[in-house]
Amino acid sequence: MSEQRRLSRRGFVGATAGAAAVATLGAPPALGHGGRGRGGGRLLPRSNIGIQLFTIRDQVAALGFEEVFRRLSEIGYREVEFAGYTAQGRRWSNEELRRLLRRYGLRGIGSHVNYFSANPADYSFVTQLEQVLEDAEEIGLPYIGTASSPGARYGETVAGYQQAAEDFNTFGAAARAHGLRFYQHNHSGEFALENGTRLYDVILEETDPRLVFFEMDIFWAYVGQSRFPGFKPHEYPWSMPERFPLFHVKDGLDFSNVDPAVERPPGPSSFDWFMTDVGDGDIAFEPFFAGLDRDDHHYIVERDTAPDPVANPAGSFSTAERSYDYLASLRARH
Repeated sequence: MSEQRRLSRRGFVGATAGAAAVATLGAPPALGHGGRGRGGGRLLPRSNIGIQLFTIRDQVAALGFEEVFRRLSEIGYREVEFAGYTAQGRRWSNEELRRLLRRYGLRGIGSHVNYFSANPADYSFVTQLEQVLEDAEEIGLPYIGTASSPGARYGETVAGYQQAAEDFNTFGAAARAHGLRFYQHNHSGEFALENGTRLYDVILEETDPRLVFFEMDIFWAYVGQSRFPGFKPHEYPWSMPERFPLFHVKDGLDFSNVDPAVERPPGPSSFDWFMTDVGDGDIAFEPFFAGLDRDDHHYIVERDTAPDPVANPAGSFSTAERSYDYLASLRARH
């Protein structure tokens, strides 16, 4: 089923599009003791499949958290990641969110909060650390993190990332005091090189592994590989799985090395990558996850362009449903 979906969506580009990201993985290693997950050979445990609510932000804004949680639960999701706590023009209380999660059988797995703001009144880790952590604790989130670049405060340099690492260690220690784990979510720029040093390696090496964790956005990691070659995205979680408890499972079509004359998909692109529903793109998730004890990680669907009527006429709830069905259908290799 997965191959049929991938081919059907790629068909309009012709044979020249290819699947460059798939080839970078190579053969998966042998499965670990928990590698096949629960549920009769499923690749991923259904209890650990979630969605970043930014994917369906138009629905959250229009319908509110209760109706969105109801629909996600019906689809089969058991985890959600927040992108703020506002819907229908108001900030929903921590107690409301905790109660609604419980009502619909969902677990709030984490939330994205800005790393830094120059305005002390803004909601960010730097400006309102204790409030950010108290909110996460009251909602019942085990993780609290940022999708901001480590360079957001001090610059996209080795020195800037070293300074950011000090901040991240501070956030991580404060989070641990609240029973939480702090994490950072990447985009593609973190994989840039400065005089041969990859910035992402700096933030990994300079942060305390007991305090700072990472959510690998798989799509953006592959975009980073296209822009700044010399690494393989899967090798990060394979070599240090305990530091990557969370994944953004995001898919896309890679046109970065395709003849410019070839027709592109509709909608926006990022460095000539086009986001798709999970399972419709060029990224092979089976070998990526086969290197992990998959019960120890969380698999969070995201598509930034899901509400875009040009890029995704079927709408964001369609993305949520199709992406869940694809991940839930994957089977472990024997």
